[in-house]
Amino acid sequence: MSTLFTDRLWKRVEPIWNSYLEHPFVKGLGDGTLEQEKFKHWLKQDYVYLIDYARLFAIGSAKADDLEKMTTFAKLLHGVLDVEMDLHRKYAADFGISKEELEATEPSAITTAYTSYMLNLSQRGGMENVVASVLACEWSYNFIGKSLANWPGALDDNFYSSWVEMYSSNEFTELAEETKQLMNQIAEGKPEQELVRLEEIVVKTSQFEYMFWDMVETKEDWPVNAQ
Repeated sequence: MSTLFTDRLWKRVEPIWNSYLEHPFVKGLGDGTLEQEKFKHWLKQDYVYLIDYARLFAIGSAKADDLEKMTTFAKLLHGVLDVEMDLHRKYAADFGISKEELEATEPSAITTAYTSYMLNLSQRGGMENVVASVLACEWSYNFIGKSLANWPGALDDNFYSSWVEMYSSNEFTELAEETKQLMNQIAEGKPEQELVRLEEIVVKTSQFEYMFWDMVETKEDWPVNAQ
């Protein structure tokens, strides 16, 4: 039985993703101790991140070589725009942050670097670049959600319980699984040199994910504020 490409990827990213669970921001989401000001920073930065993330699925749909893959990209695009971003809008309403304020957020240095990296790769490569770029975010959030859902109290009396619920939900798991299946489909029959290149994209985006957690924990924006 041949090994799936995502099994090979898992061996590379597992130690990186396990480090997310040790990150103070992620731990704060799970046990409810996260400062709300830090969460607000995540909320705004992740919202503008997701706008570009949605663009990636639109690029993937345009580059798809058959109707089935085009449909999968479109479904994933819907998942970002209508499922994930809706959770952000609901949390923002709790903080008195309007949808307009969310959309007007200035992306931080890390957010800009991360989305620029993915968009650059996706625009100058084929749909395999798109899937490799989006995979870590979709799959790792599902990994975090499912891990936190097993923590005592994470789904009970916790301000962030709906965050844990959404990312561990069957609906989000299905989106993550569809992205993994798409990656396996596209990787099939590719030469080793190409697989190594795609693997490095997934590893780099996993590193960017860690940097994003760091950025929201420290409420980082840009190193020098423009006047």
